[in-house]
Amino acid sequence: MDEYKQIILVRTDLKMGTGKKCAQACHASLSSADLVRVQNKDVWKKWKNTGQKKVILRISGMEELHEVVSKLEKSKIPFFLVRDAGLTQLTPGTTTALGIGPALSESLDKITGEFKLL
Repeated sequence: MDEYKQIILVRTDLKMGTGKKCAQACHASLSSADLVRVQNKDVWKKWKNTGQKKVILRISGMEELHEVVSKLEKSKIPFFLVRDAGLTQLTPGTTTALGIGPALSESLDKITGEFKLL
């Protein structure tokens, strides 16, 4: 059986507090899942009905993030970039996290397999 998961990449160069990182990861997860629910309901349902697996990984900064986004676009994997509203710790518009999928685990591992857990 195919396995589906969602990947959340959180920037570690911004020195966000723990609660801030958690909030940004949640924004990334929900927003990316909403995209998939609209674009490919079958994939979303399979992910939803098999435990909604999520893996949260660290990414060093914007340069690395741009590389990942480029690979996602080429692979046609849905994603959502989170830009902070700037109400607490960061400048408005700062990109903090990237939500990827849900999508087939195998296809996500090819792009994010080298990143470490947050």
